[in-house]
Amino acid sequence: MNADIRPIRTPAEQAILASLDAVPAGTDRLADLRRAAARSFEEHGLPHRRVEEWKYTDLRSLMREAVPVAGSAAVAEADARARLLRGVEARRIVIANGAVVPELSDLADLEEGLTLTTLKAAMEAGDEVLSRIGGIVPSRYDASLALNTALSRDGVVITVAPGAKIARPVHVAHVFASAGAAAMYARSLVVVGAGASFTYAESFEGPDGLAYQANSATEFTVGDGAHLDVVRLQEEGASAFHLSTLLFDVGRDSQVHAFTFGLGAAVARTTLYATLSGEDSHVGFNGATLLKGRQHADSTLFLDHQVPGCESRELFKTVLDDNARGVFQGKIVVRQAAQKTDGRMMSRALVLGDEAEMDNKPELEIFADDVQCGHGATCGAIDDELLFYLRARGIPMKEAQSLLVQAFVGEAIETIEHDGLREALVERAEAWLAARA
Repeated sequence: MNADIRPIRTPAEQAILASLDAVPAGTDRLADLRRAAARSFEEHGLPHRRVEEWKYTDLRSLMREAVPVAGSAAVAEADARARLLRGVEARRIVIANGAVVPELSDLADLEEGLTLTTLKAAMEAGDEVLSRIGGIVPSRYDASLALNTALSRDGVVITVAPGAKIARPVHVAHVFASAGAAAMYARSLVVVGAGASFTYAESFEGPDGLAYQANSATEFTVGDGAHLDVVRLQEEGASAFHLSTLLFDVGRDSQVHAFTFGLGAAVARTTLYATLSGEDSHVGFNGATLLKGRQHADSTLFLDHQVPGCESRELFKTVLDDNARGVFQGKIVVRQAAQKTDGRMMSRALVLGDEAEMDNKPELEIFADDVQCGHGATCGAIDDELLFYLRARGIPMKEAQSLLVQAFVGEAIETIEHDGLREALVERAEAWLAARA
């Protein structure tokens, strides 16, 4: 007798599966990708603690309900809520509720060598660059990326021509601007040609009173000898649920530096996948997270060294107050052909609250024999001797703590090359500390 065995679905999974019914039919490659992603989610569902990559961020437990996909945002509402990084001199693109808002976006008079369009327009025009979407494939099923692939309808597509030097950053501002809780999805693609130089910034924000959900994914293809800087600021509303994925394919002799800064959301997970497919490249992936209340934030990295002579550096700082929980997972894989690899990874956590928790899981998987690789993780409270030194000079307790926290986080923020973006993130850290005091 054959039993019809069906997995038990949570209410959130059932609601998501219902929304996947709206995945459009079609015969083009993107439609095929969407349908494949929908089938993957139908098969695997939300990850839980028995899935190793999600051990500390049990989505099946944390995502108790799924909200409907957000509709179009009012231009005035989106403009009022998109505040982050406004003081930075950059070309600004506003994505509200997962769709680009042309009235608020600087899409004209592009620099020589820079091509910028919306994902929706690129799909309508059948742009050849879209053949790169989905080209960077994680080795394992990722629920966050699968949902983004299936449900995203808009985003930005940026191409930097070979040899072009684009001095002015492009800032993509994601904002939630609806009256009720909903989910927004955005997918972006950045292609940096050989020998080009480019700075890309992203920000994420929304109101505090709504339990909305945000899911973004950005793919970066970096040509030989190119230089790419990426800066991300996540300051979602206090009740929001944030999932984001960054995917990098790094060419020969290239330089890639990415910094992620997390302050907001009730639950946040940022996953970074990097494939070093060109020899003698250098990547630096750094970040800082400031948590309070009962916030939960997860930074997870997968670095795949496939070829010889590449170098990778990772430094992540986490500050935890009250009952917050931080998670850092980092895995460096060195393939057999990737001789002369130099990889270093470090996670450091500063615990301010008695009930706060930090989970670190650094990993190395090495199949080559001529490499230099290492990882480490530390977790502790503020140094009493340093605190006494400042207090003995008349500095009040809260101010002394803020100075030490600022210095702790500042080591990571200082890795940002762009002056304006670096100063903007220092200001956000200072504002967080001032609110704590």
